[in-house]
Amino acid sequence: MEQVTYKWTDAENEDFSRFYLITEEYYDSLVGGKLNRSGFVPYNLSDSIQYVLIAYINDNAAACAGLKRYSDTDAEIKRVWVDPKYRGRHIATEMMNILEERAALLGFDRTVLQTREIMTAAVSLYKERGYYQIENYPPYDSLEGAVCFAKDLTR
Repeated sequence: MEQVTYKWTDAENEDFSRFYLITEEYYDSLVGGKLNRSGFVPYNLSDSIQYVLIAYINDNAAACAGLKRYSDTDAEIKRVWVDPKYRGRHIATEMMNILEERAALLGFDRTVLQTREIMTAAVSLYKERGYYQIENYPPYDSLEGAVCFAKDLTR
């Protein structure tokens, strides 16, 4: 039986670095190339993510997600990604639970995130988890194609 374990690390983690490159290629493919998302790239650098969560299945890295301070009250969720061969096992849902719990423990009032409407599975996951659409926050307020969500945390 597969055992899923979750490990906190940082942006220097080798598995996260690999997933980061995979997600960059994926996001590029969604919009027809890196040039079409060049405005987003500076705000999504891996080294800006303070807390990184990696999901492992039988010691194989299966998924990642990040959490970083956005403001005094908001933690921003970044790079929620599940390797396609491990999808359908509710790993993203559990990672979101862990991220939200960590954000609350760090004293944040809510989590915020940015995605694109074209990422329908991600948007569905966030809405199912109680995220609501908000006005795009900086720097995404000036980037076409961005959509932002928030969730109030209970501590």
